[in-house]
Amino acid sequence: MSNDATSSPITPTSPDAAGLQTPAGGTAPVPASVPVPVVREETPPLRRWLNWRFWSLAGLVVIAVAGGGLYWWHARQNVLPAGIVTSNGRVEAEEIDIETKFAGRVAETLVDEGDTVAAGQVLARMDTRDLQASLDKAKATMHQARHSLDEAHADVVQQQTQVTLAQQEFDRTNTLVGRGYATHETLDQRRQALAAAAAGLTAANARAGAADQSLAAASHDVSLYGINIADNTLVSPRDGRIQYRISNVGEVLGVGGKVFTLLDTSDVYMDVYLPTADAGKARVGSDARIVLDAYPSFAVPAHVSFIATQAQFTPKAVETKSERDKLMFRVKVRVDSSFLKAHAGEVRTGLPGVAYVKVDAGTPWPASLQGPAAP
Repeated sequence: MSNDATSSPITPTSPDAAGLQTPAGGTAPVPASVPVPVVREETPPLRRWLNWRFWSLAGLVVIAVAGGGLYWWHARQNVLPAGIVTSNGRVEAEEIDIETKFAGRVAETLVDEGDTVAAGQVLARMDTRDLQASLDKAKATMHQARHSLDEAHADVVQQQTQVTLAQQEFDRTNTLVGRGYATHETLDQRRQALAAAAAGLTAANARAGAADQSLAAASHDVSLYGINIADNTLVSPRDGRIQYRISNVGEVLGVGGKVFTLLDTSDVYMDVYLPTADAGKARVGSDARIVLDAYPSFAVPAHVSFIATQAQFTPKAVETKSERDKLMFRVKVRVDSSFLKAHAGEVRTGLPGVAYVKVDAGTPWPASLQGPAAP
């Protein structure tokens, strides 16, 4: 075929039963319509960026609204009644230093840091061998003084017999002189012998008194050394917990050397600082609560045990509601003893928290400060 016949357009004919068209040249049938690919219009980059920014801003608005609602609800929950004031502080307990009364060497320690001890329990012993030797010497001196006293008492008895004999001889000689059977010279001799016997009895009584005083002094020395030895046995003055072990076995300490620091778990408190308006309404014995940061859902029952009579500058660790609250009154909020007895092993010092003080006895505690079960 020529080039003109090849490039000529196909003339469609009437469709057959199969729905196909046959070209004029009588070739194979072709589909009635050829599918055309659909080309989608691409979104411009500016429009995509605007859409992303819109949805991001919408999400941030939703988050902000939800956060604001949560904060409002939480703030509403923490609103305190007018009769309750608050301030922050740290839990503290009275610390008792277990110290030596005399200079000496630590011989034995029976407890360690963290141990719970009872009043009267032995905590440590100092080396008392020198005091024990002095005690033995004092006991020997006391026994010697007792023997000297017995000897002095025997001498008194002997002198009493001498006085009795001299008195009898004097009386007899005096009778004979009256009858002319004895001379006055003999009577004078008997009188002098009686006086000498009486003087001897007085001296014997004085020696007995001195021996008795020596025995008493020796007895006091024995008691003193016994007390000193007992004082070198360090005991716990109260129920509590060992906070620090400062000295070790073998260390030589001076007078007042520290061996342990004991926490008195029966005296736990929090010092808080209140402005004049709040401190003036508080009273010793006012009901209070302590909420620790470590246990925010548990309110510890407490009461006010001390209110300072003079204002002082606000400590750096204390937060105030206003910068004008420069001078504050220190208030001690003490944990109730009944609570401490049941939870002595859970006492922790140094934990920060918030103290709530009821300045109006008729104001009920909010539900969050009622105090659930202990943690």
